[in-house]
Amino acid sequence: MTYPSTFAPDTLRNNVNRIHQLSPQTKPRWGKMNAAQMLAHLNVAYDMETGALPVRNNFLMRFFLKAFVKRGVVGPDPYPRNSRTAPQFVIADKRDFERERAKLIAHLERVSAEGEAAYEGKENVSFGPMTAQEWSVMYQKHLDHHLGQFGV
Repeated sequence: MTYPSTFAPDTLRNNVNRIHQLSPQTKPRWGKMNAAQMLAHLNVAYDMETGALPVRNNFLMRFFLKAFVKRGVVGPDPYPRNSRTAPQFVIADKRDFERERAKLIAHLERVSAEGEAAYEGKENVSFGPMTAQEWSVMYQKHLDHHLGQFGV
């Protein structure tokens, strides 16, 4: 499967429109998260990227993630339903829907505005340096997976 570029204005517009179709009452088609928790879950990747959520992977963990996980995250195959996630992505507490939605939209707008060049070779805390294409697929694939989970 191919994913639209996270950096493209049309993709940004489409993603924001989809996010605005959600409400706190939107029910998932699968999984345990509610809509607010799902938005918070999506925000984790951006918070890790910006350093707002510090993550320190030791050499062995980073080697394992790069060797065995990265391909699934940045590759073309969609995520399977109910797949396991890293501990820092588990959101079990109550979250404010509007706050999480606004934060996610701000992240999407920031990434789009920074553009592809800012992400070429940019370091990922789990996978090391990545291409702009890998960053784009990682972000768009994750977003598509969870927005699809909630039917938008």
